[in-house]
Amino acid sequence: MAVTVVVPSVLADVAGGRTEFEVPDAEASTVSAALDAVAAQFPVLGRRLRDERGSLRRHVNVYVGGESVRSLQGLETHVAAGQEVLVIQSIAGG
Repeated sequence: MAVTVVVPSVLADVAGGRTEFEVPDAEASTVSAALDAVAAQFPVLGRRLRDERGSLRRHVNVYVGGESVRSLQGLETHVAAGQEVLVIQSIAGG
């Protein structure tokens, strides 16, 4: 079974037109590992999600099991097989 990483459609242009990625659970035991697996295929997407230190960018929110990883263990939040890692970008405007 795999972990599904879902990114917003606004990022599809830097992700080969895709918004959903299946990552083998052996490669995605944490949020960080799941994002690393996707970023290995699409480095620009990886840079849009995390800064040069590897931290989530301020405007990027990630959820596992409906909970923000910022309120869990951050990028080290455990991801089980079959779970979804949902990436949402904050949108500013007025």
